[in-house]
Amino acid sequence: MAAVTAVTRWRLLLVLSTAALGAAGAPQPPNILLLLMDDMGWGDLGVYGEPSRETPNLDRMAAEGMLFPNFYTANPLCSPSYTPQEIVGGIPDSERLLPELLKEAGYVSKIVGKWHLGHRPQFHPLKHGFDEWFGSPNCHFGPYDNRARPNIPVYRDWEMVGRYYEEFPINLKTGEANLTQIYLQEALDFIRRQQAARRPFFLYWAVDATHAPVYASKPFLGTSQRGRYGDAVREIDDSVGKILHSLQDLGIAESTFVFFTSDNGAALISAPKQGGSNGPFLCGKQTTFEGGMREPAVAWWPGRIPAGQVSHQLGSIMDLFTTSLSLAGLEPPRDRAIDGLSLLPAMLQGQLMDRPIFYYRGNTLMAVTLGQYKAHFWTWTNSWEEFRQGIDFCPGQNVSGVTTHTQEEHTRLPLIFHLGRDPGERFPLSFASTEYLDALRRITPVVRQHQEALIPGQPQLNVCNQAVMNWAPPGCEKLGKCLTPPESVPEKCSWPH
Repeated sequence: MAAVTAVTRWRLLLVLSTAALGAAGAPQPPNILLLLMDDMGWGDLGVYGEPSRETPNLDRMAAEGMLFPNFYTANPLCSPSYTPQEIVGGIPDSERLLPELLKEAGYVSKIVGKWHLGHRPQFHPLKHGFDEWFGSPNCHFGPYDNRARPNIPVYRDWEMVGRYYEEFPINLKTGEANLTQIYLQEALDFIRRQQAARRPFFLYWAVDATHAPVYASKPFLGTSQRGRYGDAVREIDDSVGKILHSLQDLGIAESTFVFFTSDNGAALISAPKQGGSNGPFLCGKQTTFEGGMREPAVAWWPGRIPAGQVSHQLGSIMDLFTTSLSLAGLEPPRDRAIDGLSLLPAMLQGQLMDRPIFYYRGNTLMAVTLGQYKAHFWTWTNSWEEFRQGIDFCPGQNVSGVTTHTQEEHTRLPLIFHLGRDPGERFPLSFASTEYLDALRRITPVVRQHQEALIPGQPQLNVCNQAVMNWAPPGCEKLGKCLTPPESVPEKCSWPH
């Protein structure tokens, strides 16, 4: 056994732990639930500070599972790339998504909530591996007048069943909406049906109540010490608790892997009433400072992941792709580079893997973290023009020479911070210090290797067209909800951030 690799060991452990789950000697892989929040910050969970009455279920999930305090998104926005409804592009057919690959292991897959990888019919989630969908292709912005811009549709599977602010109301004045309750019931119903059918399932629960304009159902409004945003967090916390209780009541908790995280940091531009907290970290959504990229993250798998553990493994949301395939006993595609790692060695055996985290904003590599050290090659919050209009991604957090409103290049002498001592990125190391030079020597070859191996993707966000918005989604005829699109006028998209 001395020659068995670490990867082999955790795979052996996984096989032994799942072998008893199937019937009559037919092992069944674990169910997989990925709970992805929207604009929820690292500081929004009580478990990262003192346990609180605001998030008791998430605090319990962490106490029964494993907390990842060093977990990152791939991009400081709500999607791999922000996709408003005038975008022509979307997820290319060449990309192989997780639900498509999980079919090879017999999984049934459902997405509940926001898709955000393209709203046109060719980008539909059921064309990319999902078997069921209840939710929306875009965020719940609005209401619109359905003349200059249509309200966003809500889908059940292939067809729309209404629109936000119409069949699915959101009261902007009071913040009342029942969407989180609807999304919760969709999740519970799917779990019950798959358990009854004894099929492994993948549930992607992507709710957006914490994205401005934030909302909550009536029983939760006014219940938080943190205002309306806190009300939304409390309802999500309650929903997560009900999902975990359902798994336990159905007797499938020990055969179900659950991971909770967020798509990016809290949107401080919407704070304090409509935005969350990034704890000790600098800035928020839209930026590649820690507040924009570091996310709350909890893994839960009773009887498999040791309870009450904290892993200091550097993790990325991209790791959930590879980790989920590993859980299903599948290999990642070999015809392309896969950026994510499997986190199972960290979760099941407490191992720590040395790996970098790259911070991108658009196509630009802004920063990298390796170990405890983070190097900024570019710094930028947003333009002076936007800032003077009151758009502030870092309210109350000005750090001279760091939170810049012009795009400042540091590629020759990067700004380097020790995130253990200075998680708020306020005190860059001295360029002349031995610590700086040692960190730079470690980081430089990692960045060089990364950049040399990059293969440019086909741009999907360059072309916008008012005519491709959600005027007449599939199913609109049945509801009498089809709208007439304007003349098609393709134009280059504008990306001010």
